[in-house]
Amino acid sequence: MSLSVFVELRFWLLVVFSVVLPVGIYALLLATRSISRMAVLGFGVALVLIAGVDVYLLQSLASLAKTTPSLADDAVFLSELSIALYVLPVVFGGIGVNLMSHVLLRHLSEAETRFDREHPDD
Repeated sequence: MSLSVFVELRFWLLVVFSVVLPVGIYALLLATRSISRMAVLGFGVALVLIAGVDVYLLQSLASLAKTTPSLADDAVFLSELSIALYVLPVVFGGIGVNLMSHVLLRHLSEAETRFDREHPDD
């Protein structure tokens, strides 16, 4: 048993999934001048998956923090502050869902336009 969750691999995975990967995705999306629909859809799915991994890691670290003698990890993962940590996955998931719905709505709009051109009598 470790003395603190801050030395656990799960904590560092949480940092990577909560900060490094999303910032990289956002930077790539903002820096690109042109991007395919499949890439946008892929980034949206990735953000939703990152949100799911974040929630799992937060829950796992909260359970682990109960068993460690450190008060610092209790203050972060077992107090009211822990609710603030869930804001990041909510934001990532929300942006990911928006990216996926954007791609889907654009596709449906273009499909309706094609249908209208192919069936002018309807």
